[in-house]
Amino acid sequence: MTEPLLRVRGLAVDFAGTPAVRDLHLELDRGHCLALVGESGSGKSVTARALLGLAGPRATVRAQRLELDGTALLTLSRRQWRALRGRRIALVLQDALTSLDPLRRVGHEVAEPLEVHRLVRPEELDDAVLDLLDRVGIPDPEERLLQFPHELSGGLRQRALIASAIAGRPDLLIADEPTTALDVGVQAQILDLLRDHRDAGTAILLISHDLAVVATLADTVAVMYAGVVVEHGSAAAVLAAPAHPYTAELLSAAPRVDGLRHRAGTRPWSAPASTGCPFAGRCPLTEDRCREALPAPIELEDGRTVRCLHPAEHREPVTAAVPVPLAPAHGETPLLEFSSVTYRYRAPNGRSRTAVDEVSLQVYPGEALGIIGESGSGKSTLAALALAHLIPDAGTVGYAGGPWSALRERQRRPLRRRIQLIDQDPLSAFDPRWAVADIIGEALPVRRTRAGRIDGLLTAVGLEPAVRSRRPAELSGGQRQRVAIARALAVEPELIVADEPVSALDVTIGAQILDLFEQIRIETGTALIFITHDLAVARRLCTHLAVLHEGRVVEYGPAAEIFDEPRNDYTRALLAASHRL
Repeated sequence: MTEPLLRVRGLAVDFAGTPAVRDLHLELDRGHCLALVGESGSGKSVTARALLGLAGPRATVRAQRLELDGTALLTLSRRQWRALRGRRIALVLQDALTSLDPLRRVGHEVAEPLEVHRLVRPEELDDAVLDLLDRVGIPDPEERLLQFPHELSGGLRQRALIASAIAGRPDLLIADEPTTALDVGVQAQILDLLRDHRDAGTAILLISHDLAVVATLADTVAVMYAGVVVEHGSAAAVLAAPAHPYTAELLSAAPRVDGLRHRAGTRPWSAPASTGCPFAGRCPLTEDRCREALPAPIELEDGRTVRCLHPAEHREPVTAAVPVPLAPAHGETPLLEFSSVTYRYRAPNGRSRTAVDEVSLQVYPGEALGIIGESGSGKSTLAALALAHLIPDAGTVGYAGGPWSALRERQRRPLRRRIQLIDQDPLSAFDPRWAVADIIGEALPVRRTRAGRIDGLLTAVGLEPAVRSRRPAELSGGQRQRVAIARALAVEPELIVADEPVSALDVTIGAQILDLFEQIRIETGTALIFITHDLAVARRLCTHLAVLHEGRVVEYGPAAEIFDEPRNDYTRALLAASHRL
């Protein structure tokens, strides 16, 4: 038998004495994919960074064994790491906008691994970059390589990041939420690309909260909670018949495009104890020893390993229908109205590109309008037009029966608090110098009640009040997204424009946030424009749906009707790709 490419035994990562990863054991062979799944903050990204020597100056990394193809990673110098990264081991991060250099064009970013490791001759560099952009599904690669990251949509940025990672043909590819910002069609294309690399011998460590993506690509799955792997085994066994209650909870929280939902009968776990079993704080079978030491893994008959498995807590997943979101009764005046809106972007070469083409939509109080479509179809541009961050080239946007896009900015300013944005890139939207309390508190008008309101908002989005003192860089991607949601809710707006608001969240927190959105919509009449590439999420929340393709609305109406009986070929293709995942 061949030796595993990656060997990890007893990996532990601490930050100022606080454990982030504990006693982690992993092995990964060439040509195989191992998926790390678990909720935000469970230690997945910390594990990935530790494998790359990028855990950070405040991290303490220890391991009995940490080897890549026989090379001891903990003993490498900085110079040795530079020779290894990008060539033998590469990383795809989940925050594409902050991962790409804002001062460099996309073509230069993708070309860097090829130049640094001298993988192609200088005269072949441009052709190699164009080939990489084409392989990851970026349309018009000749135009895109001249653009800067901020000029691309979230999905296009993510694909450019993947192109840069695979440029060096690494032995080990660590993909941290590589398809989070992608629509289902491009997701399928990227997964096919990753599968081809896996089949050609590349080892892939996939970090994802999207269990459909995991089921499509992964050979084995390791489920993490509080820095501990609680279940590890083949993807088929773990996802079809979870042994650990936490794994069953993840499956039960995942929305499905067919309108069904797994329910396992368990509840979300409480905060873990700092030592001992991470579930000691809520397990009804807890003993004194559970609070003192981490339990040893238990090996099951099918080869899986689990920690802290109690048969009394095991629940077989069942399938149940999720109620269809009900649209409220409304009057004749929409809260927001698009009337034949067109918007064109000007490309670096002087040509214009139509991003939104003759779009007419209405959003009424208490409705949730889902905007779906592939990356680059105009979804985020539509959000910017709704917020009047962009002004239409043709047509108008109206608000509450009056003008909106036609107003001067000083006339719009008093109304802006009534419309709030949840951006898909919260890290770039926050002031990095501010703590969470400052970010949320800025939106609260009454200073004397600010502290209690901040804690209440953090609790509502599934965060501990203790995070109020942290800065954005100290939070995980999912935690930052929840802070962005809390800030938008702080002013009790009439309309929330949510651009991929749960794309960075694990399924348990994502389900909690969707429930929160639905509660707010029903109880307060707040309207939602919900932009997403995840059709299962749209089915779970949205009352109405607009399908965008190349800037045009190709289907528009009640969400249940479109999901059950789509009339447009493009809509049917999106649903077919989502069902395949």
